[in-house]
Amino acid sequence: MTPWEAVAILAAGVGAGGINAVVGSGSLITFPTMVAVGLPPIVANVSNNIGLVPGSLTGALGYRAELKGQRERLVRLGAGSIVGSLIGGVLLLFLPADTFDVVVPVLIGLACVLVVIQPRLNGWLSARREDPHPHGGPWLWLGVFAAGIYGGYFGAAQGVLLIGLLGSFLDDDLQRVNAAKNVLSLLVNATAAVLFIVVAEVDWRAVALVALGATVGGFLGAKVGRKLPAPVLRGFIVCVGIVAIIKLVYG
Repeated sequence: MTPWEAVAILAAGVGAGGINAVVGSGSLITFPTMVAVGLPPIVANVSNNIGLVPGSLTGALGYRAELKGQRERLVRLGAGSIVGSLIGGVLLLFLPADTFDVVVPVLIGLACVLVVIQPRLNGWLSARREDPHPHGGPWLWLGVFAAGIYGGYFGAAQGVLLIGLLGSFLDDDLQRVNAAKNVLSLLVNATAAVLFIVVAEVDWRAVALVALGATVGGFLGAKVGRKLPAPVLRGFIVCVGIVAIIKLVYG
């Protein structure tokens, strides 16, 4: 790895950490960068996942004020994220690399639609709920579980998926939803990282560079993201989702 390639990976880590704190999809920066400097795709994906864990942690800590009162909810949903991530990590190691090529763009597109219609959907659901479920109910748990599988397998835009799910099923402020998303993404990334460290090939130079950049980016992203009005944050989420679909479909 040349010094310029190292700088490129470090810079990609900063950008990814910031984007992940605000919405998610940072892997669409770091993963292509790693492949561009010569890492094999699976090694790049595994190393990227491990390297982004510190950034996910700083992003979650940056939203700690919005996390107040969400402990029980996150314990319930976090269990789904952890189990799903383990399954996704195993799929990454044993399934063909192109298995999700068709499914992933569809999932991201659905998430973007959910983010756009979330205010009306929440109003429609609230008007019909006799007893609103503070944790989203079993359907949200299953959705978070499925997002965990996706996150353990690839991870790019899992934040978009999670915000779409959480925002649709929870009667809560978008910033608090984003805070919950950061914690669940952290659990997915950390769980898959432990699995990959034990059984997969890892490029530790790339991991160190991404981790350093993502730690800084996650802290900065959280400070910016917490100040964004809900409509602006929603628009940013949709834009990132659209870019993610274009990148995944057209490379």
